[in-house]
Amino acid sequence: KDNGLKALCEHLGFTLENAMAFGDGTNDTCMLKAAGLGVAMSNAEEEVKAAADMITLSNNEAGVAHAIRRHVLK
Repeated sequence: KDNGLKALCEHLGFTLENAMAFGDGTNDTCMLKAAGLGVAMSNAEEEVKAAADMITLSNNEAGVAHAIRRHVLK
């Protein structure tokens, strides 16, 4: 997933430092570390939370929308 994020950033013309990524599973860990802002869901595994820059609400509580409102649309 981190390679996909990198490719997307390159395609869109910005750096990983300007990317925000969300995850809840261990397969998201590298992507969260690669992004400028890695966000783990509150229901994520502990390893994922440790890799993230911040923790948002759970998937069932619209955690992605909450984090976007807080960090992108502020």
